[in-house]
Amino acid sequence: MTVGARFRHVPKYLFHLINDLDVPDEEGKELPDLAAARAHGAHQAKGLIGETAKEEARIVLHHRIDIEDEQGMVLDTVYFRDVVSVED
Repeated sequence: MTVGARFRHVPKYLFHLINDLDVPDEEGKELPDLAAARAHGAHQAKGLIGETAKEEARIVLHHRIDIEDEQGMVLDTVYFRDVVSVED
C-alpha cells in the first residue's frame, strides 16, 4: 500500500446561506464528495425552512445555500424551492 492511498485528502465544502442577509460559512465541513455536500446542503436548507416557518410564519423559496470548495469556486446551489413540496 502506498502512502498516498492511506492518507487520501477529504475535501472541505463551505455552505454559504443567501437569504435576507448573506451568511458566509467560515468553518465548512469535510465530506467525501460533492454528492454528500449536496445532501448536507439540502438538510441544512430544510432545517432553516422549518425554523423560519415556525418563527416568522413564512417560507421564501428563492433563498439558497451556495456550496463552495476550498478554492472559492461555487460548485452547486441548493434552492429552498428544490427541497420542499408546496401543496395547496
